[in-house]
Amino acid sequence: MSINKTNHTINNHGFVTLIWPLMGLAAILLFNLFFTPNFFHIEIKDSHLYGSLIDILNRAAPVILISIGMTLVIATAGIDISVGSVIAISGAIAASLIAKTGAPLLVVVTVPLLISMILGAWNGFLVSAIGVQPIIASLILMVAGRGIAQLITDGQIVTFENKAFEYIGNGFLFGIPFTITIIALVFGVTQTLTRKTALGLFIESVGCNPTASRFSGISVRSIKQVVYIFSGFCAGVAGLIAAANIKGADSNNAGDGLELDAILAVVIGGNSLDGGKFSLTGSLIGALIIQSLTTTILTRGVPVEVTRVVKALVVVAVFLAQSETFRNSIRAKFRRRTP
Repeated sequence: MSINKTNHTINNHGFVTLIWPLMGLAAILLFNLFFTPNFFHIEIKDSHLYGSLIDILNRAAPVILISIGMTLVIATAGIDISVGSVIAISGAIAASLIAKTGAPLLVVVTVPLLISMILGAWNGFLVSAIGVQPIIASLILMVAGRGIAQLITDGQIVTFENKAFEYIGNGFLFGIPFTITIIALVFGVTQTLTRKTALGLFIESVGCNPTASRFSGISVRSIKQVVYIFSGFCAGVAGLIAAANIKGADSNNAGDGLELDAILAVVIGGNSLDGGKFSLTGSLIGALIIQSLTTTILTRGVPVEVTRVVKALVVVAVFLAQSETFRNSIRAKFRRRTP
């Protein structure tokens, strides 16, 4: 009976955590319903779905993917700010293989993903084995990785023509962009592994108390290694999508700033940077909030130079709404003014 009550309490806590991100997303969509004509209009052309909502899901793919990996890293009380550089490296390798060697699709997809996972393993090694602080460990790769990507492409924008590979970023499956299928697959597998097996509990345990976890028989080093490798994998997939989408690799700009969007998405989704309990669904909602906001700003014709300011103001509003302390202070002031 006590176990059932505990599970019920955990489920309720998770639902409450998602309420505010959902309300933030709903507020952005509601704004567009009244002020952005045809925002919810979806049409079919050549058996493919088109519209602003489809575009949001499609364009949000890279952020969603790295947010999934980032969620697990942050759950262990770590952080990975190198994912933007890993995206650049993954795209650079794929584009170079196609443009310079004409490698088959299997090689073009597999090699960048393996390299991305190795880079993730490097971060994991520095954090778990050497004891380097996560932000410093990933900062090393963040800086060096961008240079590695530029070396791979000789500092040039590499373009290519390969219909099979381009399908990853521009193709459609059952009428919807293939990138959405990739998101659903990665999210579904990750959610299953972390909620239907003991892996999720191990990750949360390491994030809450690594010392107690070690005494309980959990291999803290292995868990940290796994989550950083997975973060590298997610960034690698995002890099393939980015390269396929523009039919080339731009090592200077690919993935630039996406690591911050991913961290922001995780936090907006109700996950704590201190580690412990995590919600992949919350991170997904957070990524959709960021992309919905970006799309809204662009469709409203907001000048580019003030885009980030508007974005920051909305994000601050969402954070304040999530803050129980802030909500309690507002309630207290309201009660004092009420006769």
